[in-house]
Parts: sequence; structure tokens; C-alpha cells
Amino acid sequence: MKTQLECLPCFLNMALNGIRKAFPGEEDVHEAVIREWAKGFSEADFNESPPSIAGKLFRMASKHIGNADIFKAQKDESNKRVLELLPSITATVYQSADPLLAAIGVSIIGNYMDCGLVEQFDWEAELGHLEKGLDRPLFASFIDKVRAHKSLLILGDNAGEIGLDTILVGLLQAEGIKVTYTVRGANILNDATFEDARIVGMSDICEVITSGVDTPGTVLDRCSHKFKERLENSPVVLSKGQGNFESLWGVMDDVYYAFKVKCPAIAQIIGHPMKTSLFCIEK
Repeated sequence: MKTQLECLPCFLNMALNGIRKAFPGEEDVHEAVIREWAKGFSEADFNESPPSIAGKLFRMASKHIGNADIFKAQKDESNKRVLELLPSITATVYQSADPLLAAIGVSIIGNYMDCGLVEQFDWEAELGHLEKGLDRPLFASFIDKVRAHKSLLILGDNAGEIGLDTILVGLLQAEGIKVTYTVRGANILNDATFEDARIVGMSDICEVITSGVDTPGTVLDRCSHKFKERLENSPVVLSKGQGNFESLWGVMDDVYYAFKVKCPAIAQIIGHPMKTSLFCIEK
């Protein structure tokens, strides 16, 4: 996906919100980072995906903030809240008529936990509508394919969300399906890393690997060679979240996408309204 002009306000919003929370009262740092990003806009190639450009902007900002994990507080808060609610959400999923469908519904709703948005969403308010609007035939064919290959590679997205993903992973592992879960290679926005996988228990139930990226999405030219080989050789790939969609849509075939439509630009590209729980594959 190419970067749209509508992406630019989101870039500035994520930078300003993160910097102000991580460096409260340090107006000189806030201004320096925003000026750096404004300079980056003038030099950006909009043929690149939004996560690719965002990764470059954050690397440019490092001269002012070092390696600070500016969204750590938001990540910790999301992980904590998910762990508090996880037992009751898991019980709801297990009691549903189709636990796997309910589990993917939970995972998609968790994608609302995204600090890179101008508009914020209430993921907890949607938990009563787990399977609402999902493409059930497509999901059924996805599960059939996963069962046939006994293998699934998941491209994870946000902290907090990764905790909700443990429900789907646990159900599949219980069927004897080998699930591998992928996290980012560096701190970027509120995206999940190895540390988040440890905190929510994902690393206790399946293999967790890193794509090696320092971008808020699976930008292939930022992935490690080892991961790209793994990706290319995986018979079934599930891409979680909008950032991974932005990175891979139009770039890689036969990828299943599961995410919330959270911005007008994505809504226009995908042909579904804002707040849609989307499970799809590029045709």
C-alpha cells in the first residue's frame, strides 16, 4: 500500500502524543522531533508504505530521544488490562457455538489497541459482538487450510492485542497445529516485542520469533533474511493488524488479513467502512 496524504496527520499525532508522554514538559525535545518529522515529510517517497515511512521518521527522531521506548507506558497498560480480562474473555470464546470464529473476532477487536491513530476506539465495548460482520466462509476455508498443513505463521501487531491472540493460538495448538507467532525486532509505537510475548504468556504456548523489523508493520526490506525465508516457506500466513496490512497488501500473495478498519484511507482502499472487523485475503 502506498502512503496517502491522509497518513501525514496520523504520523504527527503519534509522534507528538508519544513524545509528550515520554518527555513531559520538555518542549524543546517535542519541537525538535516534530521539526525532524516535518523535514522527513518533504523527503519521503509516498510510493513506500506508511509503516516504512514511519520507521524512517522514528529513526530520524532518535538523535533527539536516543533509544527511548516512548510508548512503554501504553504497552504496559494494555498488557495489564488484557491479562485482567483474559479469563472471562476466554470463557466466553470457549462457550460460543464456534470458538475459533469467536477467537478471531476477539483478536480483531484487540487491534483497536493502537496508539498511532488520530481517533481512539473502545475495544472493550465491542466484546459483545465477537463474530459480527466476519466473512465466515472465508474463515472456514482458512481453518481448513491450516488444519491440512498443520501449520500457521502469525504476524503479530500490538501489545495488549497479543494477549488476546493467545486464545486463538491456544485453540489451534490444542488441535496439534504448530503455530509460530512473530513480533517486531525493535521498540516501535506500541507494537509487540519479545518482552510483550513473555508478559502475556504467548512464549509459553507457542514458538515466538522476530521479523527483525524496526517499523510498525512487516516491511519486507527491513526484515531479517532468516525471517523472510521463514515467511516464504510458510504454507499459511495470518497477518494481524493494520500496519501489517499496509506493509503487505499489494506486495505479497496468499496472505490472510485480520484487522480493524481504523482510518478513512484504509476504508477507501479496502472498500469497507470504518470500524469494520475484517478478515480477508487479497484477490
